[in-house]
Amino acid sequence: MSINRREFAAASLVALNLPLTVQAQGGPVEGRHYQKLQQPLPTTAGKIEVVEFFWYGCPHCYIFEPALGAWTAQLPADVSFRKSHVLFRPNMRVHQRTFFALEVMGKETEVRGKIFDAIHRQGQRLDELEAMTAFLSKQGIDAAKFKDTYASFGVNNKCSQADKLAEGFRIEGVPTVGVAGRFLTSPAMASSGMRIDEEQSGLRALAVLDFLIKRARQGA
Repeated sequence: MSINRREFAAASLVALNLPLTVQAQGGPVEGRHYQKLQQPLPTTAGKIEVVEFFWYGCPHCYIFEPALGAWTAQLPADVSFRKSHVLFRPNMRVHQRTFFALEVMGKETEVRGKIFDAIHRQGQRLDELEAMTAFLSKQGIDAAKFKDTYASFGVNNKCSQADKLAEGFRIEGVPTVGVAGRFLTSPAMASSGMRIDEEQSGLRALAVLDFLIKRARQGA
């Protein structure tokens, strides 16, 4: 599940080419490869905000993660990127609160790959607090501090804000990426009508994101 920058660049040259029917229309097609919100959401002035909606337990998010990570490492200065963990059903609550607790602790980026691997390669569910705490403790995370942060008012607020943001973007599945409070796309949308593997779908989604960032920069 790893990809280095050279491999990412080489794969991009091949996989990011859009279908001929799309190229003939000047790029990705609204309503097919991306959607535009009828009601734009507020964003931070001076920045093009990109938000990935994801879930630790989502196998598609796991497959998308390496290419997305390489892409975010090369974003220009006027683009800000962040992740937001969704809550579609009760068994996702521990994962969502874990994400924001680790984010508050400054540890989420450090252990994200380990959480993904534990769930998707080792078959650990980690959807109970005690199981997650025990796992994180083995990764060097202070268990008592994690539990305190997990139950904190600050994490409550972050989860509430994340739920409202997902509702505003009308997120129905993950991974999905919102751009500038106005657009959203996903690997599934970007590869609509095509029979390609999930890694290629993810790369195509990144191409659509580049297109949407350019639109947002131009005020289109």
